[in-house]
Amino acid sequence: MSAHLRVLAPGPLCLVEDLGRSGAADRGALRRANRAVANPEDAAALEVLLGGLAFTVEDAPVTVCVTGAPCPVVVDGRDAGADTVVQVQPGATVRLGPPPRGLRSYVAVRGGIDVPPVLGSRSHDVMSGIGPAPLREGDLLAVGQPPTSYPLVEQVLPADLPDEVLLRVVRGPRDSWVRDADALVRTAWAASERSNRVGMRLVGEGLVHAEPGRQLPSEGACRGAVQVPPSGEPVVFLADHPVTGGYPVVAVVVDADVDRAAQVRPGQAVRFRWV
Repeated sequence: MSAHLRVLAPGPLCLVEDLGRSGAADRGALRRANRAVANPEDAAALEVLLGGLAFTVEDAPVTVCVTGAPCPVVVDGRDAGADTVVQVQPGATVRLGPPPRGLRSYVAVRGGIDVPPVLGSRSHDVMSGIGPAPLREGDLLAVGQPPTSYPLVEQVLPADLPDEVLLRVVRGPRDSWVRDADALVRTAWAASERSNRVGMRLVGEGLVHAEPGRQLPSEGACRGAVQVPPSGEPVVFLADHPVTGGYPVVAVVVDADVDRAAQVRPGQAVRFRWV
């Protein structure tokens, strides 16, 4: 009999995510969790915002690993620890507390979360609404068949989550649309509470458009693009970014650093460095 997870509490936001379409906001954390439980690295897992998720295991035992933001993991009242592979028996309850740092934790279950794919992916996209709906109390999630290959590990390396996040950027195609693109790397920015999976909004002194009021036709957009709206406060596109945008892209975060941006909490300091 296949195992199931019964959601007791979803926390602020809990989504099913894999690596397809928009996919996990922190792709590295999802890969680490899946590798730890012997899944293919693109298997569907749970993306948990600021902890709060609680679920009960039903029908069969499961193997679980939580990575990303290091939230406390408690199994039937016992501390299991983050970044550790845990065996959970039927009837047991798993609870995730709020992480002391970072924003998003990932819960991988050996066999993956078995929900129907939409357009080739099991990921939820908050902008389009495509994919499985955000989890709610009472939801029952099926767990897929455990793989027969890949070794299990006992623990994975914890995420590097510094107090001040440094993001490496290359110059964007529209850096001349602001008077001083270098102000991007000189300014001490802070993440706004209006940030989400679409983009990380920044607050700071702001960049000045070279020609205020000048209109840019919509262009293709990518994960990591740094757009500058009329306010001058940049937006870093994350997993669920639009496919086009009409504000100038003055820089692009290198792909290796985009996962870091997905873990920035509101109010946290952010700096950029040209590479």
